[in-house]
Amino acid sequence: MQAAQQQRLLENLTQIRLRISDAAARAGRAAEEVRLIAVTKYAAIETAAALVELGCHDLGESRPQQLWQRAEEFADRDVRWHMIGHLQTNKAKRTAPVTSLLHSGDSLRLLEALSAAAVDRPLPILLEINISGDDAKHGIAPDDAAKVLDAAAKLPQLEIQGLMGMAAREGGVDVARRNFAALRELRDSLAKNAPDKVALDELSMGMSGDFEAAIAEGATMVRVGSSLFEGI
Repeated sequence: MQAAQQQRLLENLTQIRLRISDAAARAGRAAEEVRLIAVTKYAAIETAAALVELGCHDLGESRPQQLWQRAEEFADRDVRWHMIGHLQTNKAKRTAPVTSLLHSGDSLRLLEALSAAAVDRPLPILLEINISGDDAKHGIAPDDAAKVLDAAAKLPQLEIQGLMGMAAREGGVDVARRNFAALRELRDSLAKNAPDKVALDELSMGMSGDFEAAIAEGATMVRVGSSLFEGI
C-alpha cells in the first residue's frame, strides 16, 4: 500500500472516530460505548491489513467465502471477525469457527445450523430484525422476535448478545432514526422478559450514511465501510 494511501486511510479512520465521539457526546454517551466495525468487503487485502495496523481490530465481512479466506490470511493478526451479511445454512459449518460475532441471525433455521456448527465454543450472535419492513431485506419480523428469541435461547451453542437492524433504503436520516428507535424499543421490550442467561446488551445499527443517527438511538456497534475508504 502506498504511503499516500495509508495516510488517507489514517485520516478517514480518524475522522470516523471523531464523528462517533461527537455523536456519542451529543447523546450523553461515552465514545467507548460504541464499537466501530470496519466493513472491508470492498477493500483490498493490503488496505484491510493497514486498518489493523492502525488499531482497528474489528473487521466485518458480508460474504462468507471472503470471510473464510481473510480469516486464514490474517490468522497471525489480532482481528475479531464479524459476519454481517446474509448466511445460507449450508455455509454455517465453515463460518462459525472463524467468526467472533455473527450479526445476521435472521431465521431460526439458520440459528439451529449455527448451533450445530459451533462445536468448539459457543458462538456469539445477534438476531437480525427486519425493522424497516422492507421485503427485500432479510431479518426476523418484529412481531416474531420474542418467539425466535425464546427458541434460540434453548440452542446449546449460541450466545445471544443483542439485535442488529438496517434502516429503510428510502427516506433519509429521519426515517433511519425512526427505524433505529424502533429497534432499540424492541430490544428493551424483549430484555424485560428475556430467557435466563440472555443479555441483550448489543445494538448493531448504522452504516456510513446514518451511523450518527444510530448512535443517537443507542447503537453499541456501527458498521462503516465506504466512508473509511474514500479517496483510496
